[in-house]
Amino acid sequence: MTKPFVTVLIDTYNHEGFIEQAIVSVLEQDFPPGEIEVVVVDDGSTDDTPDIVRRFAPRVRYLRKANGGQASAFNAGIPQARGEVVAFLDGDDWWRKDKLSAVVGELEKRPDVGTVGHGRYEVYSGSKPHLMVVPERNYEVRLRNAAEARLFSQLRGFWGTSRLTIRKAVLDRILPIPEQVVVEADEYIFTLAPAIAPAIVLSQPLFYYRFHDNNLFMIQSPDPVKQRCKQASLAALANTLPGALTKLGVSQDVIDAVLEPTRVEAERMKLSIEGGKPWRTFAVERTSFSLDYRHVSPAYRLFKWVTLSLTLITPPRRFYRMRDWYSTSRLRGMRKLLGEPTTSAPVIQEGIESGNRA
Repeated sequence: MTKPFVTVLIDTYNHEGFIEQAIVSVLEQDFPPGEIEVVVVDDGSTDDTPDIVRRFAPRVRYLRKANGGQASAFNAGIPQARGEVVAFLDGDDWWRKDKLSAVVGELEKRPDVGTVGHGRYEVYSGSKPHLMVVPERNYEVRLRNAAEARLFSQLRGFWGTSRLTIRKAVLDRILPIPEQVVVEADEYIFTLAPAIAPAIVLSQPLFYYRFHDNNLFMIQSPDPVKQRCKQASLAALANTLPGALTKLGVSQDVIDAVLEPTRVEAERMKLSIEGGKPWRTFAVERTSFSLDYRHVSPAYRLFKWVTLSLTLITPPRRFYRMRDWYSTSRLRGMRKLLGEPTTSAPVIQEGIESGNRA
């Protein structure tokens, strides 16, 4: 059997309503079929996901394991990959038809590059995209200094699972992923990868990210079990990545810059779940504000400081309940009157009125 150039690794758990679209989007790529193998790692689904995946045999190889989370799924699936390049896809997302040709083309042009990421379409219901999110231009990142580390942190969302393509040789230096990273195991991979070889992001939306009730990372779920799962995974990343980065020769100032957003989000979630001292909420929210925005109008800055003052007189859990309420209320429209701040991340977001841009 000819060795495939690309292994597409699809991780799935109870995606019976989505997994077929994910697999079909891979099989319909404008890329030579003989150069692709498709491996689906099922993390112990209890719905009809196994039956749906098996319908695609022998074009799709199905691996089933006991439920253990995304890290355990990757640790089981990646060693089975026979390709020189591994492209990841979550079982509830799907790709644009030119995804593989675009990312593999970059790797072929740049033998020194280890990882490729890109933009996305966001889909909130059905199959029609509602928002396009892309970097302002193509970027290249290494973790050689604090400035590059800050750029990496601003672009990290463009290397998540369904947009992550990486050389197998780089992956082999990263495994195993700590299995306490039940969700967001992709962050462990894409954080270490640019310490090994350059990572690039393309200013193209090459996949469709589906928002639904079971998203564990992009959507803040009210389910306390899911909240604790996400918080524990973020804390595990914050605890395990420093040692792994140090082993790859990354300096401490770079490690601190790379991991600051993860540490902030882990602490924010811990405060919202378990509570704590109000001054901790103040410190976390002030740091988050400085990380999130480049330019802020005087009126918006005053509004933010009023908000920060509330953290000092409000128990953390109550403060975050108020924050969640505000984020979904009409009052959030006040931001436009105050002058929308400019985000630190070099990102373009465009609403899509109609049609399925591909």
